[in-house]
Amino acid sequence: MNILVTGSNGQLGNEMRVLSAAHPKHNYFFTDVVEADGVRVLDITDKAAVSAFVNEHAIDLIVNCAAYTNVDKAEEDEVTAMKINAEALSVLGSQGIRVIHISTDYVFSGDEHIPCRESDPVAPRTIYGITKYEGEKRLLASCPEAVILRTAWLYSSFGNNFVKTMMRLGKERKELGVVFDQIGTPTYAADLAQAVFTVIEAPVWHPGIYHFTNEGVCSWYDFTIAILALAGISECRVKPILSEEYQYKTPRPHYSVLDKSKFKKTFGVEIPYWLDGLRRCMNALNG
Repeated sequence: MNILVTGSNGQLGNEMRVLSAAHPKHNYFFTDVVEADGVRVLDITDKAAVSAFVNEHAIDLIVNCAAYTNVDKAEEDEVTAMKINAEALSVLGSQGIRVIHISTDYVFSGDEHIPCRESDPVAPRTIYGITKYEGEKRLLASCPEAVILRTAWLYSSFGNNFVKTMMRLGKERKELGVVFDQIGTPTYAADLAQAVFTVIEAPVWHPGIYHFTNEGVCSWYDFTIAILALAGISECRVKPILSEEYQYKTPRPHYSVLDKSKFKKTFGVEIPYWLDGLRRCMNALNG
C-alpha cells in the first residue's frame, strides 16, 4: 500500500517516521503543513491539495497525526482549532480510502471514576475536546471504515511536551508544584506509533473507535517524580498541589484513564506499562 501520514513534524508523526524503517511492507509519504527533512508540504484543510496528492501518489490509506493540540489557545482561537481538528477530517474522509485518525481523552468530561470505554457517552468541556469530537463525527460520517484511536498524556523525545518541560524546570528550580488530583496514563508516542502499525498490518481491517494509552495510572505529580528520578535530577523538590492552586486557564480532566480492552482483544497485543515507556523515552533523549 501507499500510505499518507499527515502531521509528520509532530511527536507521533516523528515516531511514525522512525518506526517506518522497521515496517518496510508498505510505502509511506510523510507530510506536514511545514516542510522538513523528509517531510513534504500538505495542508489537510485544502481539499483540492489533498485530493491531488492522493491521486498523484495512488494513496491507499491516510494516517492523520495532525491536530491543533494547544488546549488553552484553542479557547481563544476556536476557528482555527475547528478547521484543523474537525473540518479537515471531512476532507480526509472524503477521499474514498480508509483513514486512521488520532483523537483524545478530552472528548470525555473527566468526571469519571472508572476507565472510559469507547461506548461511554462523551461530554467535552473545552474547545479542544469539542473540536476533536466534532472531527470524530465528521470522519465517521464521510468514512465509515475509519479507525479512530483515542489517546492521552502523549510525550516523546521529539517536540515540546511535559517530560521535557519537567526536566528543564527540574534543573532550573529548587521546587516544583505539580498537581496530584488529575489522574491519567502517560503515553509514549513511540508506543502509540507501534499501535498504528499494528492496525495497518493486521490481517483483517477492524474499523471503529479504540482507546490506546500505555498501561497503568498515575497523577501528574507521580509522573514528575518518575521523570526527575530517571533524569538523575535530585536537588529539585516536587510539591503536590491541587488543580485549583495551579489556576488553569482551561479546565483539565480530573480522571482520564482509558479502557484499552477493546484494542487489546481485537488486535491481540500487550501494551507496555507507562513507566517502561518513560524509561525508553529517557534513553532516547540521552542517546
